[in-house]
Amino acid sequence: MKVLIVGGGGREHALAWKLRRDDPNAELIAAPGNPGIEAVARCVPIAANKLEPLAELAEKQRIDFTVVGPEVPLEAGIVNLFQSRGLPIFGPTREAARIETSKRFAKDLMMGAGVPTARASHHTDSREAKLALADFSAPVLIKASGLAAGKGVVVAQSEAEAERAIDAMLNDGVFGAAGGEILIEEFMEGEELSLFVITDGENALPFLAAQDHKRLLDGDFGPNTGGMGAYAPTSIATPDVVAEAMRDIVEPTLTAMREQGCPFKGLLYAGLMLTSEGPKVVEFNCRFGDPETQALMPLMESSLLELVAAVAGGGSLARSRPPEWKQLAAVTTVIATDGYPEKPRTGDVIHIPAPEAGVEIFHAGTARNQGGELITAGGRVLAITAVAPDLIGAAEQSGEFAERVSFKGKQLRRDIGWRELTRGARIT
Repeated sequence: MKVLIVGGGGREHALAWKLRRDDPNAELIAAPGNPGIEAVARCVPIAANKLEPLAELAEKQRIDFTVVGPEVPLEAGIVNLFQSRGLPIFGPTREAARIETSKRFAKDLMMGAGVPTARASHHTDSREAKLALADFSAPVLIKASGLAAGKGVVVAQSEAEAERAIDAMLNDGVFGAAGGEILIEEFMEGEELSLFVITDGENALPFLAAQDHKRLLDGDFGPNTGGMGAYAPTSIATPDVVAEAMRDIVEPTLTAMREQGCPFKGLLYAGLMLTSEGPKVVEFNCRFGDPETQALMPLMESSLLELVAAVAGGGSLARSRPPEWKQLAAVTTVIATDGYPEKPRTGDVIHIPAPEAGVEIFHAGTARNQGGELITAGGRVLAITAVAPDLIGAAEQSGEFAERVSFKGKQLRRDIGWRELTRGARIT
């Protein structure tokens, strides 16, 4: 079997790592890949947004199916292109990907389908947006409607802070075209949960729920990032909570997408807030999350390859069983470069300790210089995942290994899983 993986970050490394274990004889090709992915797949220097060259590669190499990691090629219509050429591919079409690429589309879809979510208004004019703040109480969220690499959300603690965020997005263009339209959204109290669901457009199978850490600094302070760490499982994701989310959120969303004429096929990521009224949607993503994927893949006991291949080939999941998971805990600590997320510094030499049992090192923003040394090449550089019998052990091992990775100006959080640890849970 030949599989093409589109992307070159930590998520794609974790997916390649898992697919390699599912079928050691499979031929994996990654475009563009990275120095870590090279250990499990052949890397081809084609960027993830170069759709025509990627399709040509899939045709030339006679790829059995393609897995798309990042959201950008999905927004650009890579699935539409591949399908028009009869090339099996895992991921939603451009139209279905709007559930992530347009927060306005997603919000309108949810409101029409009765999916529980926060009240919001959308705006393209800063003056009108500021007037609309009167309908909300602080804290309030100001969100760029388009793709902003997970950073386009400001939690404003006051009206003045909200107005500054509105000006920054609509007038100063801090998020470019992604912030040309914004949402003002009510703040939801509760704890966040990341729920992945693999779907053929009608049938859906939930993955093990995880919890992400978006803020840069310990204790959930500092700016929003693409994610500084994740862990799984979490005790708040009880079977009843997951069943409620599937019934009240996932199933009506998939039905609404079909009614819109753009059925969602692939991996639907529901970012949930567990409120006193039950789970509500914070946002949807149209692909595997990063860094949750790096925490989940080492825990997945059953085959990811079989599920992805079925959906990519246009098959049904009606008779497929939900994924099985190891009775262990995983913690992923992300190591970022100096200046991340605003102005990440790159080009610094990275030193990684010798491999250690129970630890997986997933490369995100890495490259090699002319001398062959591993260097930083992006904001988030490495994801260190430790798997242990309980969360305490996984958190300690992940954190300790991450501390021993060295490069100039590295940043990391030292409290991944802190909510679960505060609860005193020993998840196994």
